[in-house]
Amino acid sequence: MIPTELTFETLLPVVFVGLMAIAMLAYVILDGYDLGVGILLPLATDEQKDKMIDSIGPFWDANETWLVLGVGILLVAFPAAHGMILGALYLPVAFMLIGLTLRGVSFDFRVKAHDDHKPIWNALFFAGSLLSSLSQGVMLGLFIVGFDTSLASIVFSLFVALGLAAGYTMLGASWLIMKTEDRLQRHAVFWMRGALLMAALGVLIISAATPMVSTRVFDKWFSFPNIVLLAPIPLITTAIFISLERLLKVMPLPNDRLCWAPFAGTVGIFVLAFYGLGYSMFPYLVVDKLTIWDAASATEALKIVLAGAIVVMPSIMAYTVFSYRVFWGKSRELTYI
Repeated sequence: MIPTELTFETLLPVVFVGLMAIAMLAYVILDGYDLGVGILLPLATDEQKDKMIDSIGPFWDANETWLVLGVGILLVAFPAAHGMILGALYLPVAFMLIGLTLRGVSFDFRVKAHDDHKPIWNALFFAGSLLSSLSQGVMLGLFIVGFDTSLASIVFSLFVALGLAAGYTMLGASWLIMKTEDRLQRHAVFWMRGALLMAALGVLIISAATPMVSTRVFDKWFSFPNIVLLAPIPLITTAIFISLERLLKVMPLPNDRLCWAPFAGTVGIFVLAFYGLGYSMFPYLVVDKLTIWDAASATEALKIVLAGAIVVMPSIMAYTVFSYRVFWGKSRELTYI
């Protein structure tokens, strides 16, 4: 049911879906780059592996806080959708949690392991990163098709999984371009160029398939004047991909100029893709089945949760900004003065 009147009560679910969207987007970008670094780990030398892990060391664990926050909002604000979504995604969610657990264990143990054991923990960190990325891609694909489990939907979800893993690889490589120097930075440029085409194909597949799963979504995108207002989204995304491809051909530049540009461009692609997906799905949490108002908790409960969210979310944002500000700049070897 979609309400016909705008009141505080009817706006509360919109506020919470906005907060959940912010949390999920923050997770995809922030944890996405350290998942990408993990995927790239087997391509590096032993010395480079240590530098790559050092570049994400201060951030990776806190980045996953955004996932907990997003799922927490889904649980308390939209319990009906929480049960339906996580019930339909039980298997990929389980694989994602296994991957995240592997990452956490291997990250801590590789620091303390003997040299002959370190390759094992490096391999597990890679496996956990790849498994988590692919699982999230399958979840995204199944979400887009309304949790349909036909062969075509499964194949589509697998393609989305590869595209999302490539997108995370782009994020990870662009992070390394920004945070490292010399040979590792040049390798990161090469890795990002390799992931660029697969990520572009992933965005194209998702963009083409999303309007096809629902006539309502198709009409939102291709009816007038929406088609005119929304046309800049794919055009800007295409322009960013082309600009990144051309920029990577000449990087690294003298004096490390524009080392931040690949990361900023990749973040821009994720933001635009996320916005397009959110616009297509709104106001449904499950395509054409469950609106945010149908899934929302009672108004009294949402008011109480909102009071907590007003405190918790700015606190997490402030900590995130502070931690990135403290560890700003190039990743350096640990020294003691």
